[in-house]
Amino acid sequence: MAKAKTKPLLPTLREKKRYLAYEVISGHKFNDAFEVNKAIMDAAKEFLGNLGMAKAGIMMINDQFNKEKQRGLLRVSNKHLDNLRASLIFADKIDNNDVIIRSVGASGILKKAQQKYLN
Repeated sequence: MAKAKTKPLLPTLREKKRYLAYEVISGHKFNDAFEVNKAIMDAAKEFLGNLGMAKAGIMMINDQFNKEKQRGLLRVSNKHLDNLRASLIFADKIDNNDVIIRSVGASGILKKAQQKYLN
């Protein structure tokens, strides 16, 4: 008996996503995106909770962190973009350094977000 192959989800049924560009404002330069991502995820978990985090589908894009400009990208569901922007307020310390993480902009296409906000 042959194994039944599942059909892929139609594009209209897929969850739509947005790419949020953020900027870290601090006196200290961060070379590792992991530290920044951990602070953002902790702040989002504090604000949204576990269920809100699961619904938002927040994903860090680790290789998209510009060390010179201190900017990076996050992927999130389009319905929860404003919630993620609000949760960035709660990320105020990274490794005992005071920081402000602000939203620079959002895009629906990764390549456009890279060109417009990271370069």
